Amino acid sequence: MRLAIERLQRDFLSPEQVTASKAVMGLDSQLVADGTYFLVESGGAIAGCGGWSRRATLYGGDHSAGLREPRLLDPASEAARVRAMYTHPDFARRGVGRLVLSLCEDAARADGFARAELMATLAGEPLYRSCGYAEVERVTDMVDGIPVPLIRMGKKL
Repeated sequence: MRLAIERLQRDFLSPEQVTASKAVMGLDSQLVADGTYFLVESGGAIAGCGGWSRRATLYGGDHSAGLREPRLLDPASEAARVRAMYTHPDFARRGVGRLVLSLCEDAARADGFARAELMATLAGEPLYRSCGYAEVERVTDMVDGIPVPLIRMGKKL
């Protein structure tokens, strides 16, 4: 996750923004506890990871203050959340993110969700667009006065 944040974001963010983004990115261990987190390996190496959630938290890791909302979502009226998607830089643009995303979407659909939402980074936006996600809104998360641009995106499953 650290390498993905540091290396894949640098073409889109300033060095200060990359550092600040670590405050709003990272693993949410609730995804692991809920059994909705996937890990992809290739040749014994971790190639990527990501998950989905039936909880209201849209983004952020265990350390992200103020972003946590553990309330369970209503699949009949709310969108599942795709969360904590990371591809190891050595495996970028080789289908790992697309695989994890499809696993998340299939599992959310099987759980009764008709829609999925996620909070994309600028680096992740092209992948999500190519997989059918559309922009809902652009937001800026301020971390110690440093703006971190994000894009809320959604898709019908």
